Amino acid sequence: MPSICFYFQVHQPYRLRPYTFFDIGHNHNYFDDQKNREVLNKVSEKCYLPTNRLMLELIEKHQGKFKISYSISGVALEQFEAWRPDVLQSFIELANTGCVEFISETYYHSLSYIFSRDEFKKQVDQHRQLIKKYFKQEPKIFRNTELQYNNELASVIEGMGYKGIICEGVDRLLGDRSPNHLYKAPNVQNIKSLLKNYKMSDDIAFRFSDRNWSEWPLTADRYAEWVHSIAGHGETINLFMDYETFGEHQWAESGIFEFMRYMPGHVLKHPDFDFKTVSETVDAYPVRDTYDAHDFISWADTERDLSAWIGNPLQDESIAKIYSLEKQVYDSGDKLFIDTWKKMLTSDHFYYMTTKYWADGDVHKYFSPYDSPYDAYIYFMNAMSDLSIELKKKPIPKLKK
Repeated sequence: MPSICFYFQVHQPYRLRPYTFFDIGHNHNYFDDQKNREVLNKVSEKCYLPTNRLMLELIEKHQGKFKISYSISGVALEQFEAWRPDVLQSFIELANTGCVEFISETYYHSLSYIFSRDEFKKQVDQHRQLIKKYFKQEPKIFRNTELQYNNELASVIEGMGYKGIICEGVDRLLGDRSPNHLYKAPNVQNIKSLLKNYKMSDDIAFRFSDRNWSEWPLTADRYAEWVHSIAGHGETINLFMDYETFGEHQWAESGIFEFMRYMPGHVLKHPDFDFKTVSETVDAYPVRDTYDAHDFISWADTERDLSAWIGNPLQDESIAKIYSLEKQVYDSGDKLFIDTWKKMLTSDHFYYMTTKYWADGDVHKYFSPYDSPYDAYIYFMNAMSDLSIELKKKPIPKLKK
């Protein structure tokens, strides 16, 4: 019985304000609260609230046969609690249906696995506690920031007690194999890898409103036919995408909400198909083969590697310097310093610094709040310089004897 596994990423960073050289030493407020609240309010009205209402409607309409999974970053949940408690409550209502699963990730949506294993484990545990607090669930499946993944990460995550890990189905690693099976890394015992079917995911997330696409306009019944054609060629169709696909990236005028309203019903007309959460998928199906990712992969850009965040001089210098403050930050014992530093680890800051061009560059520009990657770099480095200066003024607390 083939299953459809829907997983949605929900994330909002704390964007930095235009922090100039002249602010250093005088203004210690690095984040653009006005902009962050403005973006959150816009996306809440266009995406989070109407899409959550729709998902709840679908769960009720199909009497629990429609199931979905979410990964919500800790910094997004913080902003919901502070500025949009109605959005947080709508996610809690979804959790209460028993048809929604919440996935583990790094609290600050960071690159910490690559640059600080200690910080990575702290953030994963911090996020796990937040999921338990709000949704009364103990996450069993892990997704790293932007689906960054390799064999070593799979082994580390297995050692942390997870039974599944989410990653991209990259053509160069799959060869002629299908992403519609469960795989495992060559160096693990039991943890299973769920691979995104990027073609079918991107048909919704990226191509849906593209009038130049040969399949436009995409209807719910036609998409269901594509899903049904997988019968006999896989156990799970993993549709992984940003939640902002609904209403923000694909506007309501595109018909995306109507498409989602009717698509599950058309899929369920075929008696052999169902919907499963990520844990249910892992529990239901066996591993079919090895997925060998020696180097890091991700779901970003055409390369599906780490080049969206690291690799150019702006990114490499800013990342190296912010992580170099780790010991000093923790030694300060100051919760505000620690939280500020962690917010500056969020991967979005380095994503905004990309100097890529053509299609990938356009995507980065769409998400960036700055005029150029150089502005993103300058504001980040200025803020970090001020943080470093303030840390040096902070006396290290003495240990009690």
